[in-house]
This record gives sequence, C-alpha cells and structure tokens, in this order.
Amino acid sequence: MSKELYRDTVNGKLTGVCAGLANYIGAEVWLVRILVISAALLGGSFLVLLIYIALTLMLEKQPANYVEQLRAKQEHKLKDKPWQSGQSPEQLLATLDNDFSVLETKLRRMEAYVTSDTFKVNREFNKL
Repeated sequence: MSKELYRDTVNGKLTGVCAGLANYIGAEVWLVRILVISAALLGGSFLVLLIYIALTLMLEKQPANYVEQLRAKQEHKLKDKPWQSGQSPEQLLATLDNDFSVLETKLRRMEAYVTSDTFKVNREFNKL
C-alpha cells in the first residue's frame, strides 16, 4: 500500500484536509491545524483559504482502515511511547540511528550538489 494524500473526514473538523495532511506527513493533526491557522493569521488568509478549498474539492475521502494500515507500516511515530508497544530501548535506538544515518546521507548528497559547479551553472542559467 503506497502512501497517498486523502481527506480524513473521520478525524477532521471541517472537511478533513488538515487531518489528511497530518496522516500523509506523519505529524499530529493539532500541529498541522496550528500551522494552517498561523499561516492564515500571518497575512496569507486568502491564499490559505484558496488552497484549503482547492484541496477539499480535489482530494478524495480516505478509504476505511487507511490510517490503521499506514500506522502498521511505520516503525515508530512522533510522540509515541515505543516502550509500551514492546520495543526495547536498544531496538528504538537502532531504528533512530538508522533513520538519522539515512537523513545524514541525504543531507550530504544535497550539500555536495549545492556546492558543485553544476548547481552554480544551473542557477546562472535560471537567472537569465
């Protein structure tokens, strides 16, 4: 099952767009809601409203049991208590170490590209 963006009408307050985004990026719903409201209050209210309405019309409702299937595939979750799910501290540290290694590898690749001559040439062509 691939990760797709849906509207989560079960956990949503209005149309489920924020809850669907939270499921998609693996964050908590309240955090996404605060970010959307903050963006609206900090001067982007028309744009935020336009994007929200567009996503409401474009996104499909999520299928039944989609969140449960998605959560079952995740090794760990933000603000979850892994020790209550039976995962030992050593296993959790090994998982986190692997995740950070993957992120560090991606960061090194990005840094190598940004400091390369190819990036500088592409940037100069885009300025033209």
